[in-house]
Amino acid sequence: MENLGDRRPIKARGSGWARWMARLLAREHAGPNLISAASVAFAILGAMLMLGAGVTGPAAARAPLLVVAAACIQLRLLCNLLDGMVAVEYGRGSSAGPIWNELPDRLSDVVLLAAAGYSASAGGIRFASEAGWIAAVLALLTAYLRELGRGLGFPSDFSGPMAKQRRMDVLSIACLVSALEPLWGWRGWTLTIGLVLIALGAAVTAVRRTRTLARRLKERAGPQGDDE
Repeated sequence: MENLGDRRPIKARGSGWARWMARLLAREHAGPNLISAASVAFAILGAMLMLGAGVTGPAAARAPLLVVAAACIQLRLLCNLLDGMVAVEYGRGSSAGPIWNELPDRLSDVVLLAAAGYSASAGGIRFASEAGWIAAVLALLTAYLRELGRGLGFPSDFSGPMAKQRRMDVLSIACLVSALEPLWGWRGWTLTIGLVLIALGAAVTAVRRTRTLARRLKERAGPQGDDE
């Protein structure tokens, strides 16, 4: 079960609509693990839509695929919000909850970011697939550093600038703008730019979290920790 004092700060968690949806899901016996699984399903669907857009020729056919892909990315985030709320506020967490809380997120990040890279690559951008994989690896690194800190006994470090929500927001915006690319003669460049921004932001995030973790370890070790 999610720790009440160690949760990702999300403003929407306190909104009326989020509380209503969580209450509805709990009443219908939708467990947090099922909601987490749904987040992966939305991520896979979004990835397939982006890949389909990459190989679709007519702009009029590509645009709806990209718009729905953006919606799937946001639905993935909605599931990530609701699974924790159902687990904590309604006491539906399970012993396997920590696995379902992390593993689907990591899989979803990789699937979406890699798919965005391949979609842009199909549009003729030579380094787009590499950008997608680099962004995916750095996304995993930021999550690893957060969990490493938790494993060492520290509170979770959700610092950005490119934590999960921001990564998915940038990717959603990139999909929506990509739907309009034919207006200025682009194909694949918007997704590529989005992936580069995500990769750069995730790299900065990883550095920040590493420095924070090192500082915390130093503070816990005390003066004797500087004798090496």
